[in-house]
This record gives sequence, structure tokens and C-alpha cells, in this order.
Amino acid sequence: MRILILSRNQSLYSTQSLLRACYRRGHYARVVDHLLCDLVVEKNSLEIYYQGGKISDYDAVIPRVGSSVTLYGTNVMRQLEMMGTFSVTPADSMLKTRNKWMCYQILASEGIPIPKSFLPNFAQMDEQQIRNNFDEPLIIKMLESTHGLGVILSESYNNAFSTIEAFYRMRESVLVQEYIKESRGTDIRVLVVDDKIVASMKRQAREGEFRSNLHRGATAMAEKLSEEEMFLARKVCKLLNLHVAGVDILRSKDGPLVLEVNSSPGLEGIETVTGIDVSGQIIKFIERQIKKREKYLMRKA
Repeated sequence: MRILILSRNQSLYSTQSLLRACYRRGHYARVVDHLLCDLVVEKNSLEIYYQGGKISDYDAVIPRVGSSVTLYGTNVMRQLEMMGTFSVTPADSMLKTRNKWMCYQILASEGIPIPKSFLPNFAQMDEQQIRNNFDEPLIIKMLESTHGLGVILSESYNNAFSTIEAFYRMRESVLVQEYIKESRGTDIRVLVVDDKIVASMKRQAREGEFRSNLHRGATAMAEKLSEEEMFLARKVCKLLNLHVAGVDILRSKDGPLVLEVNSSPGLEGIETVTGIDVSGQIIKFIERQIKKREKYLMRKA
């Protein structure tokens, strides 16, 4: 197979892990910086060019698109999909997960337990609504935050109101979320590939920190999941049409809550902690999908 990996940095752990998995399985793989791709469309024709050369005839694409370039990255992903390339992550699914509020809307409407969240209007903040719906402390979170950036724990209402106003002055939309005290800076990252849970780990924030992101100095260890947690992670991926995803779960006094869904999860932490070859599982999934497509085309012919 010919596999394209969209990544801005070939030396990143996740990109290298995927490359090695492709080579081990005997596939050709190429890394392309999606921001350097030129897209051309006209009637009955879609083309992609990279550094002057035309990109074509790839069986599959693995998007490693950062949140800061989601819009252009998903444009490249969608163009490849329309050109007949199988995408491990559909462009529309990535867009749903990158907008935290849109993702929460979808999950809440389908009965998925999530932390209570509130989206203040941009014109005039209703402080009383926040007081009525949330206890102190509160979480303030940018709609497109990642790696724990743009996520703030406000110990008081006044601090929360000041933080929201500061974000608004910068023209940044934020959401307010309840703080799950009993989680104590701990969450569970579940890695799902093709409707199967392939790895899971517990992340613990460092002392004095509430964010459990490994980029923020958190520690991690392999973790066994409950049946309810496994069910939730798989259901979330089905709802969002995600073949590969990292689902972050909080353990609350009322049961597991889905905190976040990552459509382009980092692989270094979970592969290192669990010793599981997640990249290999992703490549095997691609192989199955391409075989299904080939059988379908043969029957159709």
C-alpha cells in the first residue's frame, strides 16, 4: 500500500512511530506537511500539489493535524477523501472534535455523561447564570485548547468573571465547566482503533497542578478500564465517526464522564507507558479497510 502521513514535523514521535509501523508491514509511506500543500479544483477535477509535485494514487492518509491549523488541514484531508483516498480520520469528524462546544453538544444530545458546561454569550456575560449553575472552583476553557493550554482553574466566581472578560478582550470564546474535585487531577486516556480499545493509561497531574496532560509534567501508568468506561469510549467514537481516537475520561462520584475527544491523539505517552504498538494497530486497520474496498470494487466490476 501507499500511505500518506500529514504531519508538520517528520521527527515527532507519533509520525516516526507510524512510519516505522508502515515499513514493518511492507508499505510505502511518505510524510507531507499539509500547510505546504496547494489545492486545485475545477469541474470534475480535484488536485493536490506539494512542493511543485502532484500528489496522487495514495491508498490511505493518516492525518496528524495540529489544532492551530485545523481549518487548512481539514481542507487537505477532505480533498484527499474526495479524490478517493481512505482517511483514517474523516475531515468532518476532526472538525467536530476540535470545537469543544460542538463536540459536547453532540455527546450530550446522545446521552453521553459529560461535565456540566456553559457557553457564555459573547455580548454580555450573565454572572448570575454562572453562579446558579456552578460551584467554586470553576474551569475556564478555550473552545479549541490543546495540551492543557487555555485551560484555567478559577478558585472563585470573581476570578472566573475576570478571566472570561480577559479572553473576550482578546476575541477568544471560552466555556465554563464544573470542576470534578474527586478526580484530583487524574484522568484516563483510552485509545480506540476500529471500534476496539487497544490501550489505556491513567494520567496524574504533578503536585500543585490540576491539568493531567503529559505536556504539563503529569505522570502516567497503564490502567485497566471498567466495562462502563470501555462502553463509553467506543460509543463516543461511533457517534463522531472516528476510526482512531483518544477519549479522555474522568472518574466522578456519579460515574465516568467524557472530558474530551482527541481525533489526532499523541502516541508517545501511551505507547511508552503500556508497551503496546498502537501505530501497528492503526496500520493493520488501514489494511483491513483497503481490502474491503478492493473486494467491493471487484464485485461492482
